[in-house]
Amino acid sequence: MFKKNLFTCIVVGVLFTLSLVFAEEPSDVISLSKADFNETVNPEKLILVEFFAPWCGHCKALAPEYEVAATALKDANIKLAKVDCTVEQELCQEHGVRGYPTLKVFKEGKATEYNGGRKSDLIISYMKKQSLPPVTDVTVDNLDTFKDSDEVIIIGFWDSESQNEHNIFNTVAESLRNDYIFGQTGQKDAATKAEVTTPAVVLYKKFDEGKNILKAPFTKEELENFIKVNSVPLLAEIGPDNYGSYVDAGLPIAFLFYETDEQRASLGKAIEPVAKNFKGQANFVYINASKFGQHADNINLKQQWPAFGIQHPNDEQKYPFNQSEEITTEKIQTFVSKVLKGEISPSVKSEPIPESNDGPVTVLVADSFNDIVYDKTKDVLVEFYAPWCGHCKKLAPIWDELGQSYSNSKDKIIIAKIDATANDIPSSSFKVSGFPTIKLFKAGDKEEKEIIDYQGDRTLENFIEFITKNAANKVEVNKTAPEEEKKEKKEKKEKKEKKETAASTPSPSASKDTVHEEL
Repeated sequence: MFKKNLFTCIVVGVLFTLSLVFAEEPSDVISLSKADFNETVNPEKLILVEFFAPWCGHCKALAPEYEVAATALKDANIKLAKVDCTVEQELCQEHGVRGYPTLKVFKEGKATEYNGGRKSDLIISYMKKQSLPPVTDVTVDNLDTFKDSDEVIIIGFWDSESQNEHNIFNTVAESLRNDYIFGQTGQKDAATKAEVTTPAVVLYKKFDEGKNILKAPFTKEELENFIKVNSVPLLAEIGPDNYGSYVDAGLPIAFLFYETDEQRASLGKAIEPVAKNFKGQANFVYINASKFGQHADNINLKQQWPAFGIQHPNDEQKYPFNQSEEITTEKIQTFVSKVLKGEISPSVKSEPIPESNDGPVTVLVADSFNDIVYDKTKDVLVEFYAPWCGHCKKLAPIWDELGQSYSNSKDKIIIAKIDATANDIPSSSFKVSGFPTIKLFKAGDKEEKEIIDYQGDRTLENFIEFITKNAANKVEVNKTAPEEEKKEKKEKKEKKEKKETAASTPSPSASKDTVHEEL
């Protein structure tokens, strides 16, 4: 009896010790379930919720940053919470979670998408902005504290005759509240302390010259441009957390790729005067080639360092600087000037135009794209694909069969495809963000062709139905193969698919030497 009880005590003791060892560390992040979600979230004036999956790599990377932000925001009474979607599947579906991590900001139960970065300081900054009204009242007493409360702070200093600028300021502040903290004051003492002649807007920043002043009168567009130009550092490091802000700025981005700290320092000295000369016309950034070297492909640069190139985020036009030339202040000054004046044509990556294109599916490349796709007399259904994409591989035999179905009508309807990884898409009227992407370029007399996205199931029958419904040209479809032949094809295809693993992500062998992150 004694031995049995002793054994039981030992086992319980061991289990208790293990539970202490493996217990989760105390966390300021609240774990939520369907049972307590509404009662926890709805009363809060402001709370950030992460919907995650434990196996998700991006979620794992976010976790420590999220913890730091949760602890830092406690004093501001802003809570951070999380939901494990592998456990709370129904709850995550209710909130429209499609990928991980998904972050949502809740204000008294009403959700909006979180559009901030994933580093702790960016989460903290974004949530502090959310906690404030669009415009905060500033006084002489809180001026110094307020203007030092974030990386960029924008304050309007008003007098009795600045009502028009005051209204413009409030409108802009409302539209940009997720990006910046805005304040305003009508106190003369505050303006005197800030050494500002009213009315004016001052942009305080923790980089470059420290502050910029926009004097009244100004228009809404002038204020927006003032903020856009001056809120970005003259020459800063770019990465996943701030790439979006550079894209949103709408200016051409001049990338300086470096491999070592020595390169960064020496080339930075050469580039900085150029960045000053073109401030407000282009944003200049450092980019670490060891981490993000693959982005050079997007500018049609070889992965050889150092390198320089310009990319316009709006139309994705790209201008690689000649890599056989040395990067100097004078050469970059001339290059940037010519790009901005339109004296240099954008670079277009293209495979060679096929010598023969008589097959049922027309092969497009960048250099032939406009001539074929924008022929107003023809309806052109285009598949934008990637060679590594498993879904594209699965679609290939169906696409060939579709091309065969319209092979007798190629003067009216063309079934085409283009490798979007080997060819730039020479058009700013649409974007391709996933594979396969399928679009119909409809025939007609309009100045610009109507483009219709295909969203249906990828079956032969559905493609034919889509073309019949949407194409301007009406044609007869070629007879399909007999049922026995179709059955045989299907069986062969299924056997082939069992042997292959259809993955819709790039093959690891695509970059054997260096693994690069994406911006």
